[in-house]
Amino acid sequence: MESASQDINLNSPNKGLLSDTMTDVPVDSAASARTSVPEGLTLAEEEELRSELAKVEEEIGTLRQVLAAKERHCGELKRKLGLTPLDGLKQNLSKSWHDVQVSNAYKKTQETLSQAGQKTSAALSNVGSVISRKFGDMRNSATFKSFEDRVGTIKSRVVGSRENSTDSLHSPSGAGDKPPQDNTPF
Repeated sequence: MESASQDINLNSPNKGLLSDTMTDVPVDSAASARTSVPEGLTLAEEEELRSELAKVEEEIGTLRQVLAAKERHCGELKRKLGLTPLDGLKQNLSKSWHDVQVSNAYKKTQETLSQAGQKTSAALSNVGSVISRKFGDMRNSATFKSFEDRVGTIKSRVVGSRENSTDSLHSPSGAGDKPPQDNTPF
């Protein structure tokens, strides 16, 4: 077997020669960890820490197994009670929504939006009354009255000619059996 300080790269031009620039590459990490003692620790302290580390890792493994068994048992109980994951999700969402609703940020936001809604409603009401007033003013203007009169005249001509044509179709004399129509504009 080759020594640890020899170059292990078989394609290297230094194959088989000792290299001063290369460091040892440990094959067994546990063995190399034992050989390099951290500064400030004695060999006995290192062994004690490694022993404690092994115990803690073993406890972690045991706790994982216990947790997995508890989760399986919990799942079985929920299945027997008819609780589905969807029920749990609904419950979590309800609780989360309740927590949000009682939070100060939500209350402040709700209050601010309520005030904004009231102000918007008042502004829209004012805009509506202004528009109504403007339409009323426009309806009373001379231009609108002139337009209304012209439309009324056109309507009376169209309705009057239609009445005459339908009356002549229904009565032989063409005089009309219907009462006269009111030709007032709009």
